[in-house]
Amino acid sequence: MKKNSLSFRLLAIAGLTCAIAACDGQNADNADEGAGTVTILGVIVGEQQEKLEQALVPFEEETGIDVVYEGTDAFATLLPVRVDSGNAPDIAMFPQPGLMRDFAREGRLVPIREFVDLGAYSQDWLDLGTVEDELYGLWYRVSVKSLVWYNPQAFESAGYEIPGTWDELMALTGQIVEDGGTPWCLGIESGDATGWVGTDWIEDIMLRTAGPEVYDQWITHEIAFNDDRVQAAFEQFGEIALNPDYVVGGSVGVLSTPFGDSPNPLFGDTPGCYLHRQANFIASFFPETVELGTDVGIFPLPGINPEHGTPVLVAGDVFAVFNDTPAARALMAYLATPTPHEIWAGLGGFISPHQEVSLDAYPDEISRQQAEILLNADVVRFDGSDMMPGAVGTGTFWTGITSYVGGTDVETVLEDIENSWPSN
Repeated sequence: MKKNSLSFRLLAIAGLTCAIAACDGQNADNADEGAGTVTILGVIVGEQQEKLEQALVPFEEETGIDVVYEGTDAFATLLPVRVDSGNAPDIAMFPQPGLMRDFAREGRLVPIREFVDLGAYSQDWLDLGTVEDELYGLWYRVSVKSLVWYNPQAFESAGYEIPGTWDELMALTGQIVEDGGTPWCLGIESGDATGWVGTDWIEDIMLRTAGPEVYDQWITHEIAFNDDRVQAAFEQFGEIALNPDYVVGGSVGVLSTPFGDSPNPLFGDTPGCYLHRQANFIASFFPETVELGTDVGIFPLPGINPEHGTPVLVAGDVFAVFNDTPAARALMAYLATPTPHEIWAGLGGFISPHQEVSLDAYPDEISRQQAEILLNADVVRFDGSDMMPGAVGTGTFWTGITSYVGGTDVETVLEDIENSWPSN
């Protein structure tokens, strides 16, 4: 943390609060009633909620503003009810931008560019927080999805090198088979959400083959789901997932293995697999005996078309304002500084999109690598299935991937998904 600038930032924020309360006539009543408190509704609960609250402590101490955070696992259901009943939180921490965009289009959210400095965010993050040319969202916590996990000791023993291109990745895949091993751990079973692991693969491949512009058109249905470029992405995924020599347990293993258990064959003296593509949160599913950086390492999923570089697929949490109060403005200004990001980063389990957050803030080499991969990304795009209508993104896309791995031809799968897209 940049401690030498912390007090200055917070004193400036406190001054901003006073200035808004004194100068904003439209919000004078709100300032009198609630300038000392700001409420947040989000999905973060348990240990992660405690880390978020620790990151907010300096703000509360320096400004005297009380931050009241409410975590819920029913966010998508509860928030619209609260808003419609006139009981919206001052700030919401959305787990993906789709619902935020809906509220912005309805005129329920407050544009933040006037009182938040987001100069430390890349254009991709600004675009993800923008709706109809107005900036509403401030991104805070990120899941980096375009990662390949591997066993460094097994690589060293076998003489394998980390691939820098997709062709090198596939050559390594073939070499592992020739050497008598199984290259990939892959499991897509996830209860009612079975299939989402495969959708992440498709999204990563679409970004690397068709590029970000076509990706954006795909997730908004400006191109059809059965477009040739989407079919090509499915088939490229199938080159791995449908090859019984390439994945642990073949197609049956892919379909039946819980995603949290699927990387387990990486570990051990004789690995059952050597590669596993999954987001940074998979580390929380590793056996307790696994030491990050020693027993397991990461590298970015390589690019495919050099024209599109090495994109990074992400998920994450974004703050947006419902009630334009001095306290809400002050807190949003604080959240745009490196300080709260670095506090949570130091506590672990957190990657920030803020470009001024020092890599030294992260407590281990794996976290630093993940943050560096994100900061160096040629392109950043949000998880596509989360951006699609629910009937598709968390419906037919998930089930379609499952059917495809189970043996249904790709044309039928894509036609079924295309036909499920809502007409309005």
